[in-house]
Amino acid sequence: MNRIRQILPVVLSLVLLGLAAWAIRQELKHVSLKDIERSLAAIPTVKKLVAIALTSLGYFTITGYDLLAFRYIQFPLAVPKIILTSFISYAVGNTIGFTLFSGTAIRYRFYTLWRVSQVQITKIIVFTHLSFWIGMLAIGGVVFLVDPLTVPDLLNLPFASLHGLGILFLAITLVYLLFSWCYRKPLRFYKELVTLPSINLSLGLIAVSAIDWSIAAAVLYILLPSHSGLSFAGFFGIYVLALTAGIISTVPGGLGVFETVMLWFRPSSMSASDMLGVLLAYRGIYYFLPFFVAVGLWLIHEWQRRRVS
Repeated sequence: MNRIRQILPVVLSLVLLGLAAWAIRQELKHVSLKDIERSLAAIPTVKKLVAIALTSLGYFTITGYDLLAFRYIQFPLAVPKIILTSFISYAVGNTIGFTLFSGTAIRYRFYTLWRVSQVQITKIIVFTHLSFWIGMLAIGGVVFLVDPLTVPDLLNLPFASLHGLGILFLAITLVYLLFSWCYRKPLRFYKELVTLPSINLSLGLIAVSAIDWSIAAAVLYILLPSHSGLSFAGFFGIYVLALTAGIISTVPGGLGVFETVMLWFRPSSMSASDMLGVLLAYRGIYYFLPFFVAVGLWLIHEWQRRRVS
């Protein structure tokens, strides 16, 4: 049974990745590789530079999760060290996937060097993951409730819009906030006592999530062709849905799943080749560029540490 539990997530990821690849192929069956290359090359250099600048701002915002986590555990670690660790863990985790494992391993590697205990690191990891999911539910709930997307007919789903999903997401968020406000007794997890974040910290993590997701969406939005005719508010709902689907799928980086949803919900004024070209540019800028920077910083940090020791 333990072996099955270990293999099952990998098998599920591979199956979903295969289905996503099939769906993308169906969407692009009348599109040539040259069409995609042409749409990728048509993105102005200025837009790419703005997207890179927004990506830098976005990853700086993401470090807010770890900064709030250290406030939660009340451990006085220097801010530059927290930012470095947080950036590397998210940049690597977002690209290779399985952030629960990759991000955890990186945090343990760095924070133990600075004498953060294993119990405190575990609390940080739990806090950052809780932050992400609560933030996702809050943002998705607001977006799907205010501007519910119409589900494409090809999906054959029993509901026509995401209005109900927005209500469910917001209900879960409100229950959590109410619980964190009213219930201040420690909860026992195995041998450890864990207290829920205060209401102020909970609202803070939702604020960080809102800024994080807005900037990430802006990176992709700025790369869209000017003739898309899509407002940022309308686009944000599509982005949140696509990113949520990619995260739930457990496929590394949501690869294929994210692209499939974006292709399904693209505006009629955009061709499939135009959207895929933009998505490829987005992958390169928002995922792979920070990944290579993070790996470089990691190698420099390890070299400096070995040199000092």
